[in-house]
Amino acid sequence: MSLRERRPGGAVEAGEDAAAALAEPDDPERCLSLLPWDRFSAWLHCVCVVGFDLELGQAVEVIYPPHSKLTDKEKTNICYLSFPDSNSGCLGDTQFCFRFRRSPGRKVSLCCFLDQLDRDLPVYLKKDPAYYYGYVYFRQVRDKSLKRGYFQKSLVLISKLPYVHLFRTMLKQIAPEYFEKSDAFLEAVCSDVDRWPSPIPGKILHLPIMGVIMKLRIPTYRDKPGTTPIVQNMHQADAQISMALPTVHEVDLFRCFCPVFFHIQMLWELVLLGEPLVVMAPSPSESSETVLALVSCISPLKYCSDFRPYFTIHDSEFKEYTTRTQAPPSVILGVTNPFFAKTLQHWPHIIRIGDIKLPVQCVVAHELCYPVIEKEIAKVALNVLAGEVPKQVKVKKLKNLKTLDSKPGVYTSYKPYLNKDEEIVKQLQKGVQQKRPTEAQSVILRRYFLELTESFIIPLERYVASLMPLQKCISPWKSPPQLRQFSQDEFMKTLEKAGPQLTSGLKGDWIGLYRHFLKSPNFDGWFRSRQKEMTQKLEALHLEALCNENLVFWSQKHSEVETVDLVLKLKNKLLQADREQLPVKTDTLKKLRAHINDIILALPDDLQDILLKTGTT
Repeated sequence: MSLRERRPGGAVEAGEDAAAALAEPDDPERCLSLLPWDRFSAWLHCVCVVGFDLELGQAVEVIYPPHSKLTDKEKTNICYLSFPDSNSGCLGDTQFCFRFRRSPGRKVSLCCFLDQLDRDLPVYLKKDPAYYYGYVYFRQVRDKSLKRGYFQKSLVLISKLPYVHLFRTMLKQIAPEYFEKSDAFLEAVCSDVDRWPSPIPGKILHLPIMGVIMKLRIPTYRDKPGTTPIVQNMHQADAQISMALPTVHEVDLFRCFCPVFFHIQMLWELVLLGEPLVVMAPSPSESSETVLALVSCISPLKYCSDFRPYFTIHDSEFKEYTTRTQAPPSVILGVTNPFFAKTLQHWPHIIRIGDIKLPVQCVVAHELCYPVIEKEIAKVALNVLAGEVPKQVKVKKLKNLKTLDSKPGVYTSYKPYLNKDEEIVKQLQKGVQQKRPTEAQSVILRRYFLELTESFIIPLERYVASLMPLQKCISPWKSPPQLRQFSQDEFMKTLEKAGPQLTSGLKGDWIGLYRHFLKSPNFDGWFRSRQKEMTQKLEALHLEALCNENLVFWSQKHSEVETVDLVLKLKNKLLQADREQLPVKTDTLKKLRAHINDIILALPDDLQDILLKTGTT
């Protein structure tokens, strides 16, 4: 169902292309000639239905749109990752997500346009071209008419975008109705998605889906970390239902961390350092949400290693990640199969999330179970306030983990570098006592992680900024200067006067934490990103320096060969600015094009013809 917007004061009705009606005049997609399914492809790769066949096992029954391409390896991964392990006992409806490697060599029709949108995202929301996400709505109910005795089917959205909350909300809207209807309903859903506006960061987007309008805003890199602009619900005069999504990507941090919230600071260190981590949980819902919460706890830093919210023994990387012939890789795995307790026993850090006894109504509506979790946490919190630390919240030795039925807790021999922050634990405990909503608890926890990460990263940002050459060193007649080399010893010396103690009251071995971090994949990814940004800034400043010169006067004093060489170099600079999206003002580029034209027009006619045909001006 598509929608259009009436004049001010009117309602939103069905009947026209919502994306066209809601697009701004400066919408970049207006510059493109979008083909059928291009809008769909900007959000989703495809929609799959995975069913259970007595002879074949899990099988992909439907892929929509029909032209969507998936390799056999990708289909196999989707099949096994779309169903909970048999031991999970997920009766009713269950939602979770997974992540898997894409097969190499795939072409993307909207590559340049989507890359342009990607540049405006915060670094932790940029898509990884090597991976797909799978968002699952699984239904298992008793059905005596089937040989197996159960109806088992999953509706799966495959996307490059890490917008967990958006796609979870979308599945809640469409999956129950799909299971009651047919594939024609799925076709209508995909047609709706193909009318969505492009996923442009910073804009309020209206996404119609089967009679409901989801209103949301995708963050941009310009947003202040920790702030989320409020998206208000629309006032509708007709029967259209609208919902404002407070976030597109965030999970409920407190809900995810409450089984281990006494160890949140240690877990933050382990994620920051890219240590191998396994989350052993009773269901894919809990494993996937906990893994996503772990990855997000170092935001605004990007977690640069691999992570799998739900991982099975059938995964194509199973052997690679479980081998004992080498050290465990830097990866976070979420698992539910008891087999992993033995297979991954050699891993250095394991989080075991215990079974929560759910009331009957929670089996069907999984969200209702979290008040039960909070009651369990409340008991523990009250004990700690009384000076008693129960065994289940203490760090356990790895040798004690033998089966997936082991007691809940964090199994590791890791000794944190920083002293424990008792204040955040007390704050969360107090919230449990006062029955503070989990959303409010999550806000407190997210702010705590943000402040901790920023205190850690600010000294690095300050030092890396000092590696940038001074602007006076940039000459229009020389290549842009190089960044100074990163020196670990030089950086460590800066910490004495400009370290994390300026913004954080936490004591401990900060120096040791930095030394460990500088060897991690997260530092490597962060530094490469900063290097690229600063190199592009130098290129942009070099372009500005060229524009401020009288290039026509220079060409008159030099030979034709030198002048032609200059024109070709300037044209290459323009192509580079466009290709790499250099942070250059539009006026600067216009001025440089004018310089190039003026120089060419001062040359002989035969050279003019050649140079005007070479490249673009």
